[in-house]
Amino acid sequence: MTTPRFASAATAPRRPGVLWLVALAILTVVLGAGSGFIAPPGDWYASLAKPSWNPPSWVFGPVWTTLYVMMATAFWLVWRDRTASVGDRRRAMLAYGVQFALNLLWSPAFFALHNPGLALVVIVALWLAIAYTIRAMWRVRPLAGALLLPYLAWVSFATVLNATLWWLNR
Repeated sequence: MTTPRFASAATAPRRPGVLWLVALAILTVVLGAGSGFIAPPGDWYASLAKPSWNPPSWVFGPVWTTLYVMMATAFWLVWRDRTASVGDRRRAMLAYGVQFALNLLWSPAFFALHNPGLALVVIVALWLAIAYTIRAMWRVRPLAGALLLPYLAWVSFATVLNATLWWLNR
């Protein structure tokens, strides 16, 4: 007869709970919004030629807040999963970190530097990183990967918009 790895629930490692999810979601939203505060749209963006299908400014806040909460939830699900291999979990969390860093770089590239071309390079790299992150997270927990699909869809739209803005204003 084998002895259980942990003699009691008191000695078993604890999984991060819902409070961690809430804290992670808030941190993700704050960091994401912070990149927008560091590089606010301002007069420069207002002066750009825009396509007729450019969303109104009020759309971006609710969309990004929702996406950041979904991103944080996906990360939390991978972080607390103990059924996948440590390597798969680490790969998914590292991929998440890379895509999140690229996400945070886009606003300064576009708004602070007034450089839609550079921002286009960043957003294409971001799109590729999100696609990889979805795949890596899906291996650990399919729901985590699925939670990032709307993010990929929005960044796909944003990539086309970024390219159009670059083209119209070159």
